Amino acid sequence: MSIVGNIRGIAKGMSITFGEILQPTVVENYPDGPGPQRGAVFEPRYRGAHVLQRDENGLEKCVACFLCAAACPSNCIYIEAAENTEEQRISSAERYAKVYNIDYNRCIFCGYCVEACPTDAITHGHGFELATLNATNLVMRKEDMLVQIETLTATK
Repeated sequence: MSIVGNIRGIAKGMSITFGEILQPTVVENYPDGPGPQRGAVFEPRYRGAHVLQRDENGLEKCVACFLCAAACPSNCIYIEAAENTEEQRISSAERYAKVYNIDYNRCIFCGYCVEACPTDAITHGHGFELATLNATNLVMRKEDMLVQIETLTATK
């Protein structure tokens, strides 16, 4: 390429740059925006922090089948199963997840756990504020991820 062509290419690139400098800045109003997500706008397929769902009766959907843990390529899901009793029903099936932990230090948000779940118990939510200075805070337990019953009744 000739020197004139190089100069022409640089001039064209600089004209685009200077044109953009004069345009107003467009930003999302986060963290001071209105609403529960404070101005953050999510795409429909955004994969945020995991959420453990409940059924329409308020029971946990997770039946401790271990399919999500088996599908996880980073091996970040840990589950311990327990049996339901007639006196204490946690889920509608025979078993429930007594312990359900996800280690976000290892999670790659691939969505394989969501796809593998036969009961749609685990989904990706819109939580994105996961940053912390302490790595032990990134191990989310069942209590942290489970949908609250008040939230369940508000969505009906």
